[in-house]
Order: sequence, then structure tokens, then C-alpha cells
Amino acid sequence: MIMSSPQKNKGSGFEREIAKYLSDIYSESFIRAPGSGAYVGGKNQSRTEVLHEGQIRSFKGDIVPGQSFGKMNVECKFYADFPFHLLLTGECKVIDGWLGQLMDVADPNDVNILFMKFNRKGRYICVQSKLTWVADNFTYYTSQKHGDWMIFEFDSFFLHNTTLLKAYCTTDTKSTEKKDSLLTINI
Repeated sequence: MIMSSPQKNKGSGFEREIAKYLSDIYSESFIRAPGSGAYVGGKNQSRTEVLHEGQIRSFKGDIVPGQSFGKMNVECKFYADFPFHLLLTGECKVIDGWLGQLMDVADPNDVNILFMKFNRKGRYICVQSKLTWVADNFTYYTSQKHGDWMIFEFDSFFLHNTTLLKAYCTTDTKSTEKKDSLLTINI
């Protein structure tokens, strides 16, 4: 019998936690990706040539998003600690590695989201700053390889951006109209 490591179990549990949270707030089914990890990312990119869109979406990132969230790309990380002070130096190898995993499977129009949890420090969300987000407090991080990102405390992000996130991730043809009206409402 093969036993999972405690770290793997911790990470898998956080992925399930995020999937349940997103399912609850959006009333759609979000699930932990089968086997998790980037089955189609990095050196495995060639696998996308033989998979249909639904399969690619199922193996992209750590969370399979709800049906209407076709532009959502998610990576989840749960670690004991994080070197927050390195965010201010512009060279945080830990977050750069995580952003690399996220961006390896990203499509050009994806909304890329890094969910992070640290023991006794809480939950955080890192999103690209190319989109407009509403916030009362956040930190910028500029990755030399992956561009500009904003890091929010988890609950604060969803307090202000639940509707915006859905609008940005929606794949229907009316999403542009929704985004414009949401920006008008939220700003």
C-alpha cells in the first residue's frame, strides 16, 4: 500500500477547500483536478494535441472550474511558511516558481489565480494586475518573468471581487457587456 506524504495530503485538502468554497459562492461545481498538478503544463504541453477542450480544462491547474468559468486557471499552494519580506525585493523565488506553474498551462485570455495558505498566517490570493480589481488593501509583486501581480487577503478579495471574478472568467458571448456594467457598478 502506497501512503501519501503529509505535505501532499495538506495540499490536496487545501485544493478541496478552495473547490468547495468556489462551488458554494458561485453555485456551480468546482472540483479538485484529477491527480492534481499540471498534467498538460510545462514539458507535458504536447498532450494538448490529443485532448479535447473539456479534457484540457480538466487537467489544467489544480481546480476544474465550474462550467461557465471557462477562462479560470487556478493553482493552490499550502505551506508552513512564506518569505513575505522577499516580495519587497522583487526576487521571491518561491512565488516565482508557483507563478511559473500557473502560467505554464495558461491560455492568453485566462484569469490566472494563485490561492495560497500558510500556517498561522492565513489565506491569500495572487492575481494578475492587468485586470481591474477592487480592494481596500493589497500588495504588488513584480516578477521579472511573469509580470505584475496583486496579492490580497482571501476574505477581503472575495468581499469586493466575487462578481468581477465571475465576469472575467465567463466564456459566454455577453461577458464583455457584463464586465462593463460590473465595472460601472463596483467602481
